[in-house]
Amino acid sequence: MTEAGLGLGHFDYAGDDHVVPFQVEGLDVRGRAVQLGPMLDAILERHNYPLPVARLVAETVVLTVLLGTSLKFEGKLIIQTKSNGPVDLVVADFATPDRVRAYARYNEEALKIAEENGLTQPQHLLGDGVLAFTIDQGAHMQRYQGIVPLDGASLEEIAGVYFRQSEQIPTKVRLGVAELLDRDENGKPRHRWRAGGMVAQFLPETLERMRQPDLPGGDGADDSFEVDDLWDEASVMVQTIDADELTDPTVGTERLLYRLFHERGVKVYPPQAVYDKCSCSREKLRDVLASLSQDDIDHAAEDGLVSVTCEFCSTTYRFEATEVKPQ
Repeated sequence: MTEAGLGLGHFDYAGDDHVVPFQVEGLDVRGRAVQLGPMLDAILERHNYPLPVARLVAETVVLTVLLGTSLKFEGKLIIQTKSNGPVDLVVADFATPDRVRAYARYNEEALKIAEENGLTQPQHLLGDGVLAFTIDQGAHMQRYQGIVPLDGASLEEIAGVYFRQSEQIPTKVRLGVAELLDRDENGKPRHRWRAGGMVAQFLPETLERMRQPDLPGGDGADDSFEVDDLWDEASVMVQTIDADELTDPTVGTERLLYRLFHERGVKVYPPQAVYDKCSCSREKLRDVLASLSQDDIDHAAEDGLVSVTCEFCSTTYRFEATEVKPQ
């Protein structure tokens, strides 16, 4: 029990920035749900992104957290877009057991034009390109990468395609982002971000029940295909979630899961905290600089100093040019 008298399964027990694994035995469903608050604020605040870009980064962070916390080994999950839209790069990574970081790159002029034309949904901001899911298990293990096209779909839909192609597990993903305007303890206006999400997967005992219809445009389409009744029911339930429910702090993760699945017997497991933590360090960046040529180091130096700023956490490291020697 916590100091507030709450225990596992009680409403508001997990709170913000904690992923809640769950199981619905009556539907053969397992999944994870989360609401992000202060952790997401910290990531977005340091970059001061335009609102549409901040929302896109927030969605990517939620998706990364939901998938990254499922890793059963020491490693890293990286989700990255590469596209031709106003926001040509978004990357978020989760390093086990609990570290999250993210950033985006965008073209200010192209973004301004998109905003003027009301084209601010993720699919508009990203344009054509790919979304890569990379699992890195360390220096002595081969990386696994799954790539799906950015074909005008939402991140929710793209994540569903990834699971169908790579893991062949029926999966439903829901993501939501909210911008909150309230007042702090001194009565001053305050801007905050919240985001939430859920991933639900159909994991019956028999593999045959996990069969799915072909993706649109696939060969050998079976018009007589029928989705398993339990997965059909679970999918409909998850789809009914409103974005406001995913982000509303008065609802909370356990309450939302109860609303959806209590008639089918939902069970929650201990929550897993996630933190805004960057993996950069002075030592790592010194090694990067040491891989450059002397000409590159001399060109980068100003007044005898070489400055490097981490794109993720915006921390600037300064080195004496004389202490950075090419290998």
